[in-house]
Amino acid sequence: MPRVQGDTRRSILNAAQRIMARKGFSAVGINEVLSAAGVPKGSFYHFFGSKDAFGEAMIRAYFTDYLADMDRTLAEPDLTSAQRLTNYWQNWYETQSVDECQGKCLVVKLGAEVSDLSEVMRIALKEGTTAVIDRLERTIAAGLEDGSLTTDASARDTAQALYDMWLGASVLVKIHRHLGPLDTTMTVTRQLLHL
Repeated sequence: MPRVQGDTRRSILNAAQRIMARKGFSAVGINEVLSAAGVPKGSFYHFFGSKDAFGEAMIRAYFTDYLADMDRTLAEPDLTSAQRLTNYWQNWYETQSVDECQGKCLVVKLGAEVSDLSEVMRIALKEGTTAVIDRLERTIAAGLEDGSLTTDASARDTAQALYDMWLGASVLVKIHRHLGPLDTTMTVTRQLLHL
């Protein structure tokens, strides 16, 4: 059965996410991505006008999937907001391994690199990370309302600080090659939310 155009485009983006989470953006050539996706070379420019446009599309596709997963976690029925947040952070912890990170690694891997290379990719990262923080803020606010957590700062400031801390810890896991930074971050998260 022949691939439909949306499937081909998505195959390219999925292959790129897997490869670039390991190697970064600059170290990966288009041919490597197309080969991994099983797509002929000529197809690339049919779907993407440039490597920058491709990078932007890849980041946006990543966040579409990430935010959908996050929404499911933060909307689990019969749980308090604090339990939903705990599940989110636990999932983050479990998907950040020393040898092969999954999921959240794309932001960790590409954040500093592409922000200096491409304004459109920087904006896509900014919009995606802001959407993550927005969701954390809403869940923290709901937790304050349902009484399952408390904070000493506003829901927004707490969400921003937590996301910054988890992202930084994920970078340190890559540098130190052990999960200690995430262990510390989990402890501090519980303290900040008074869990």
